[in-house]
Amino acid sequence: MEITEVRVKLVEDSDDRLQAFCSITFDNSFVVRDLKIIEGNNGPFVAMPSRKRTSHCPRCRCKNHTRASYCNQCGNKLKHPSLQESTDGRSKLYADIAHPINSVSREMIQSGVLKEYKAELARSKKPGYSSRYGEGFSSGNVQPHGPHLDHVKQPLKPERINTQTENNSFGDGIFDC
Repeated sequence: MEITEVRVKLVEDSDDRLQAFCSITFDNSFVVRDLKIIEGNNGPFVAMPSRKRTSHCPRCRCKNHTRASYCNQCGNKLKHPSLQESTDGRSKLYADIAHPINSVSREMIQSGVLKEYKAELARSKKPGYSSRYGEGFSSGNVQPHGPHLDHVKQPLKPERINTQTENNSFGDGIFDC
């Protein structure tokens, strides 16, 4: 497996720890979006795309974010079940959507993304800089291409009915096509 493309979108207000979003393409055939480049205590690192963890309301079984105080559906006050903890003792509020399953893959992704991140930082300092993050990606709102219908005959126009009268009175001919 090879990373064939990395696209980085820098975050404008970099006072926060989040420095950039990126997408990576594997073997010119598979894209993973919404990776985050975060400034950590030991420099930038790559965080995988994630979603908030959820739990079900005991009354209506609706899904709610793990730390929600009340159910989004029925308004029932929620009790927080014991949350899973990470290795550093903090509660796990997010779950990765996609992630590498071994350290070699993680290092390959991290080094490729951070290399492109540094290159994007350098490009951003040049005049006329424009991010290419969204170029060439389909937004998903594109209508599918249908089959070519050249061989299908178009319906014929209805025959024209002559509705004119001899005296050309008011309203004559309004239904003529």
